[in-house]
Amino acid sequence: MTETGKRAKNATITDLGIKNAKAFWNLSSKELSKIAVEKGQAKITSQGAIAINTGEFTGRSPLDRFIVKDNLTKEHVWWGDVNQSFDENKFDLLHEKMLKHLEGKELYVRDAYACAEEKYRMNIRVVNEYSWSNLFAYNMFLRPNDIEIENFEA
Repeated sequence: MTETGKRAKNATITDLGIKNAKAFWNLSSKELSKIAVEKGQAKITSQGAIAINTGEFTGRSPLDRFIVKDNLTKEHVWWGDVNQSFDENKFDLLHEKMLKHLEGKELYVRDAYACAEEKYRMNIRVVNEYSWSNLFAYNMFLRPNDIEIENFEA
């Protein structure tokens, strides 16, 4: 297991249950783009941006939203066609399957914030198999500064 990049003092990929992975933490957009191009997963456009062919399924489906229905969520989520319930036991099985899938892989980890207003802010940790997917998280969420990363808790 190798872990490089800026990360919280005690954070490791094994903390997330992922074994024998090589983790790159909080890489810059330039580093992530370079890796994607070098691995043949992206091309540089005439404007200098990178382009990725994501295949047949290029957008998110609003009807593919599932939330674990448990004691925390059952009374606080507006259940229906958009917010579909997902059984806790099925989630646990899917989580274990995902952890097995990520074993031994090269992964990209991003610590970030959701929500600019501090009283509502949520710390999130995104783990991706592809550098370009991590670049999406880099652009999508608020980025902590170096001092915040040192003390980041997800």
